Amino acid sequence: MRILVVGAGATGGYFGGRLAQAGRDVTFQVRDGRAARLAERGLRIRTPTGETRLTPHTIKHPIEAYDVVLVAVKSHALDAVIRTLPRAVGDRTVIIPLLNGMRHLTALAGAFGPEHVWGGLCMIHGTLDEHGDVVQLSDLHRLVFGPLGDAPDERLDTVTAALTGAGFDSRASRHILAEMWEKWVLLSTLGAATTLMRGSIGAINAAPGGPEFLRALAAEVIAVATAAGHPPRAQALSLLDATISSSEPTTSSMYRDLIAGLPVEADAIVGDLVGEAGRHGVPVPLLAAAHTGLAVYSAARAG
Repeated sequence: MRILVVGAGATGGYFGGRLAQAGRDVTFQVRDGRAARLAERGLRIRTPTGETRLTPHTIKHPIEAYDVVLVAVKSHALDAVIRTLPRAVGDRTVIIPLLNGMRHLTALAGAFGPEHVWGGLCMIHGTLDEHGDVVQLSDLHRLVFGPLGDAPDERLDTVTAALTGAGFDSRASRHILAEMWEKWVLLSTLGAATTLMRGSIGAINAAPGGPEFLRALAAEVIAVATAAGHPPRAQALSLLDATISSSEPTTSSMYRDLIAGLPVEADAIVGDLVGEAGRHGVPVPLLAAAHTGLAVYSAARAG
């Protein structure tokens, strides 16, 4: 199968690079600056066990259809990406977005039709270093995907074969929407906490009132998901509790972007949950405070 990976940052570069390394037919859609860096250095992936260097095939705009389109960009880049993709989407193309939150599902389905859009999520501790190389910071590297509806999809077997067995944890899910909500609960709690307090989970837990703040924030987020019809399951709740109870210097990608002065996914990760809370009458003072703080940051950055 022909796979288009939109974006070659820490997420797209890692998963797309591993797929290419495993012999899959992978093309990366990247902007000019990233294409120049990849042409100069190659796609380098550093992991806890070593380094891999690949020579990726890159394009700026797709001119033909692909079987699978993995969208691995930040939410604020999605509208621009959608405008470039019409020729990449054929009759049987599956689009698997790896974005945070839920708003991207509506945008992609509106642009290309719900029959082309599946759910997807990834879990990886990764970043780009000063050279633009992909750095995997831990052994976590998980990709989950699947159709959003209940009806059988005859494309599932071939897509699963294309995206598994490539050196990272990957599986299809018949409950992908529930799993996406569970990731959203985890990320929004982690992102809101670290950006509001300007510190890691370990630093917050070590501060007076820190553990109580984290538990109260997590309770707000869980209440929103439950009211929206997507209560986290026991395993997801256990992971959330372990994450917010940690003494490790755990941060979120949104916190790292904020500290670096970069755009943040404030609305997609935090703001949309505040909106869900309002629709369901769930009070979320801590989550709302985090969103306000992120909005102040974004406005100052834009100004």
